[in-house]
Amino acid sequence: MSLATAPTAPPGAVAPQRKPPHALRAAGLLVAVGALLATVLLSVWLGSKDIGFAATWDVLWHHDGSDDALIIHSYRIPRTLLGVLVGAALGVAGALMQAITRNPLAEPGLLGINMGASTGVVLALVLVGVPSVLGYVWFAFLGAALASVAVYVLGATGRGVATPERLVLAGAAFTAVLYAVNSGLLLTDPEALDEYRFWNVGSLAGRYYSVLLPVLPFIAAGLLLALLLTRSLNALAMGEDVGRALGAHPTRTRVLGAIAITLLCGAATAAAGPIAFVGLAVPHVARLLVGPDQRWVLPYSLVLSPILLVGADILGRVVDPPGEVQVGIVTAVVGVPVFIALCRRRKLATL
Repeated sequence: MSLATAPTAPPGAVAPQRKPPHALRAAGLLVAVGALLATVLLSVWLGSKDIGFAATWDVLWHHDGSDDALIIHSYRIPRTLLGVLVGAALGVAGALMQAITRNPLAEPGLLGINMGASTGVVLALVLVGVPSVLGYVWFAFLGAALASVAVYVLGATGRGVATPERLVLAGAAFTAVLYAVNSGLLLTDPEALDEYRFWNVGSLAGRYYSVLLPVLPFIAAGLLLALLLTRSLNALAMGEDVGRALGAHPTRTRVLGAIAITLLCGAATAAAGPIAFVGLAVPHVARLLVGPDQRWVLPYSLVLSPILLVGADILGRVVDPPGEVQVGIVTAVVGVPVFIALCRRRKLATL
């Protein structure tokens, strides 16, 4: 067929896209990874002590034993790495929790995990007398794990299975009980109350390799398990009957999802304290960018959440030197208005 007789597209026809949607999503994810690397570099460079960028770059690769090298390698690098880990854990946990409960407002505190970690810290401070972050990080993680198990057992009690609605109600009830227990214990020990208040606000200050390394395996295992559940979550999003027909197992998926959430939220909360907003809003941003496909929502949440958390930590360090504002406060002050604007601009992205 010659060019003169070749058929032409009818008027109004849509030209085929040059790139399929998955290629565009992959490109966006690469851009997000680049933004994360830039944020990490800024976190290593900026702080209460002014160190030039050239000097920072030099001692980053060559530890010469100077004061600047000590600050960067012993303080800023582990703090930044912990911020990346905690941010990734909270973002993925929030996305996973919203997918399992089918609740767009779900966040790590919904199933009692944050309050369980808080109870572990309170018991460590009041009853055991543990004075350091490294000491009570294990109590916080154990409290988060036990709270998750208790909420699931409570939600599965009686007729039926542990549906998302039952889990949310059980988490709210268990959180109220633990809050009362924590308040009663802390009122008996003013010194423990002061220490708990510092942990409870959410902070990366004073957390170095001694805190980073113990929580690293738990967060890594939780992230891996969460990413392995993406196909099952997509199947369950179409309903349990359709999900079963597609080969998904609703109960097993929820149990494994609860385990992943416990590992992620428990370790992150134990290391940095309860940090709000990150696990709530970042998954919404991810769904606005890539749609409801969990195969993309979870990786985007994995990358975007550390950008928010580490960026908030940088802002807290430079806003009022030589002091600093804890990252939990910054994420609330910066993030909540953004989330409100997002909600007012358009409906929440569908799950």
